[in-house]
Amino acid sequence: MLITHDTRCALDAVVDLVNSAPEDDTTPDGLPDVATLGDFVRKHDISDVGTLSEFDLSAVRKVRGRFAGIFAAQDPRTAAQLINELVAAAGTTPRLTDHDGYEWHVHYFAPGASVADHLAADCGMALAFFVVAGEQERLRRCEAPDCRRAFVDLSRNRSRRYCDSRTCGNRLHVAAYRARRKEAAG
Repeated sequence: MLITHDTRCALDAVVDLVNSAPEDDTTPDGLPDVATLGDFVRKHDISDVGTLSEFDLSAVRKVRGRFAGIFAAQDPRTAAQLINELVAAAGTTPRLTDHDGYEWHVHYFAPGASVADHLAADCGMALAFFVVAGEQERLRRCEAPDCRRAFVDLSRNRSRRYCDSRTCGNRLHVAAYRARRKEAAG
């Protein structure tokens, strides 16, 4: 599956956005305020965003919840329905652009769109490409028992199981190794 630069950027943004949600009532929100939303926008080079407000923060949090539903979708039909609703609500207006030194690419958000609509349109279309390609199963959650972070499995053979092999994957491998050694010694 060919993933262009702009699609990769949208995938990185949607994964970070989904992972900013609190996992439960005891974990803090990764987007607690407008300043943090501004940091998110700058980190992901989200263009054409004006002055951010509390309204933008609330709207982005709602879009974040809808994206989480796409990662939780059990089948392509459900994922497609959720993506269609999200992208339609954003009022997509595909257009070619070559801003900020990037080659030609497609923006799906309308000029002057809110940051929430921008994310819904561009990130929604990036996820749509996976459903269209029959690769919806690549939109995953970490399999570590104490981690449910979202990620997009871009491995060649669709074998990635953890959000980060150096943290979650390594921690589980070390625990399994220690358990085997303990069993062998005991």
